[in-house]
Amino acid sequence: MRFVILTGISGAGKSTALKMMEDMGYYCVDNLPILLIERFYELSDNASAELQKVAVGIDVRNGQNLNEMQDVLKRLRAEGRKFEILFLDSDDPVLVKRYKETRRSHPLAQGERVDKGIGREREQLRFLKENADYIIDTSRLLTRELKVELEKIFVNNKEYKSLFVTVLSFGFKYGIPADSDLVFDVRFLPNPYYVEGLRLKNGNDKEIQEYVLQYEEAHEFLRKLEEMIRFLIPNYIAEGKNQLVISIGCTGGKHRSVTLANELYQRLGSAPEQAKKNVSLNYGLKIEHRDILKDTQHR
Repeated sequence: MRFVILTGISGAGKSTALKMMEDMGYYCVDNLPILLIERFYELSDNASAELQKVAVGIDVRNGQNLNEMQDVLKRLRAEGRKFEILFLDSDDPVLVKRYKETRRSHPLAQGERVDKGIGREREQLRFLKENADYIIDTSRLLTRELKVELEKIFVNNKEYKSLFVTVLSFGFKYGIPADSDLVFDVRFLPNPYYVEGLRLKNGNDKEIQEYVLQYEEAHEFLRKLEEMIRFLIPNYIAEGKNQLVISIGCTGGKHRSVTLANELYQRLGSAPEQAKKNVSLNYGLKIEHRDILKDTQHR
């Protein structure tokens, strides 16, 4: 039997994840009382094949009984019961924004601001996060991307990638992305914006790519950046980091930054050294272009 305890910070997507796992064939129970978990595990383990994949949602709605959860986990392990803990998390500013959009109050806010409730919840759930087998940060994940990650773990049984890397292009004139971990300025390269016939194109177009990559400085930048990122990733993973946003910016976020972000994304995705050793990537990877259409929209 596969028994999954699904938990995490309120607003990080637990309800959505539980529905997705139900679609994947899991028997799902949300907000099961803590004191019933052991009994429910025993019943599931002795049941028919219909209950061989189980997901149980646990969160702060259990109130004071949440304190019993640590003892429950210890007893399950002592009895040789196998289970997995999936913890969904998200950045505080993203959580606050989600609460404002839905006009809901945080269960632990107690009449105060949402961020106060989030802080209390993080403290109460700290032990679950520390014991989690999988931590998924949903700050930058679309619903379909969360589904893909869950399917990798709980359907395809692929090796879990604990770090999710986003390569993000942007324009400095629209501001540096607030969630950036690393920011790189590529305005040292000649700007295609001032070249006849290139202004209306972007870094996804072959003409812009050829223009930007004709300069040796662009290739040298990419070589050094790739080397640094490959050095940092295993160290970030060792420190428990699960989300890395690499932001590459030019003036408008349309030409140079898009081209170089695409190139870095391809290089990080190829992992030539790991491929030779027959070892899979130990991080997830996605590409985003925040400002690629803004100049066009403004005109």
